[in-house]
Amino acid sequence: MRIFSSPLLRAAGLLLIGAAAAFPAVTLPALFSDHMVLQRGLPVHLWGSAEPGETITAGFRDETRRATADGLGLWNIYFPPGAAGGPFVLTVAGSNQIRLQDLLVGDVWVGSGQSNMEMPMKGVDHAAEEIAASTNPGIRLFQVPRKVSDYPLADMAATSWTLCRPDTVATFSAAAYFFGRHIQKQENVPIGLIASSWGGTPAEAWTSLPALSADASLMPVFAEWGKMMQAQPRTLLQRDRQWQATRAKAAAEGKPAPPRPWSANEGNSWQPAGLFNGMIAPLTPFPIRGVIWYQGESNASAERAALYARLFQTLIRDWRQAWNQSDLPFFFVQLPNFKTGPNSAWPALRDAQTQALSLANTGMAITIDIGNPTNIHPTDKQDVGLRLALAAEAITYGGKLEYSGPLYRLSVPENGALRVWFEHAANLSAKGATLEGFEVAGADRKFVPAAARIEKDSVLVSNPSVAAPLYARYGWADDPRCNLINGAGLPASPFQSQ
Repeated sequence: MRIFSSPLLRAAGLLLIGAAAAFPAVTLPALFSDHMVLQRGLPVHLWGSAEPGETITAGFRDETRRATADGLGLWNIYFPPGAAGGPFVLTVAGSNQIRLQDLLVGDVWVGSGQSNMEMPMKGVDHAAEEIAASTNPGIRLFQVPRKVSDYPLADMAATSWTLCRPDTVATFSAAAYFFGRHIQKQENVPIGLIASSWGGTPAEAWTSLPALSADASLMPVFAEWGKMMQAQPRTLLQRDRQWQATRAKAAAEGKPAPPRPWSANEGNSWQPAGLFNGMIAPLTPFPIRGVIWYQGESNASAERAALYARLFQTLIRDWRQAWNQSDLPFFFVQLPNFKTGPNSAWPALRDAQTQALSLANTGMAITIDIGNPTNIHPTDKQDVGLRLALAAEAITYGGKLEYSGPLYRLSVPENGALRVWFEHAANLSAKGATLEGFEVAGADRKFVPAAARIEKDSVLVSNPSVAAPLYARYGWADDPRCNLINGAGLPASPFQSQ
């Protein structure tokens, strides 16, 4: 399987970061450094720059490969797939020599999304204990720097892989770390975690322009971007005026100055394709095992939620095409419970996320039971990472285990009630004394609370005021009271039947 970006894409990025018009020395992208993890079972892809026409020789695992830099000074070398192991040494030589040490071969996962994927270990439950116990030479970490770009880049600002230990993990993605820790323990192979996330960003910023523009139904993405840019001068002025007033008041009261408030589109981070170009494109020539994703909050608005089902599935297909892996595993977190106020779009956004399960090799971590009603950044990232890992264990690694909470399948009328059937429904039960969270509606679609009774792998729901129920829903609120679980203790996903 060949995995690479286009030569023109790589040329654009390499020219941007080059110090001169010609390349006097052989270089590798920033993604290559000591302590890195290379993907097992897929070709090892090396690429970089050199003097045009220069011969580059690379050595890895007792094999040697050669390539000649093209007219732009770009070159590619592939080594055959190999099993997990290490440590290894990689050498690349031309007019100069690069020697990378302590390389492992295992599984590489990219963790991406917005602030709940970005949230560092130092902010989670039991942070001190978790960080102190994090030393693990079998896990390696790579942090992608924040970057917005108008076009796809081939490289990123200088950074490097680090060993997983307290001083490096403290500021690393907690969700990604807990995911990787579980996979490393279960599979007993080295794990590389690449974190590429930016708080408060929408899915369209992480999707390429060709993918967005190829679908006419996604044109509202550009309309919303246009409205945002049109209003940006006034938005920033209003925010800064308010900040100045708050700061002056604090100074008069002898209090510390408040931090400058955050607002959407800091640094053009909402630009359609801007984060794909700057933070995903540089990774796509690098073989990986799969992706974990935690995002959706910035799309949970009246304007954006209705489009999210189409947009999110477009993003998944887009990334699979970019990595040239049509079956690339993609596991994501459904939005948790959180109080947003009346007429919330969070239920619709959760439903849109669930629809992505129609794509092969996808899995969803349901978190409706572990959110924080008053904090958009829940501190229980241990269970988030675990539930993502359960999906990976079952779908990617072939484990025989229950990996999902109950998912709505269908509902059928039954003697003035509705019988609701679920997937992943073995040994249903209510976590607590009484099953909560169900509603029913008739042809008028006016939902009312329903009495619910578990009967084996289904739930019978009814309300005397609805003589002929046609529709059911569950957990359909921003912060719902709902408690249906399966035998694995995993919560049911909110749903609304059609």
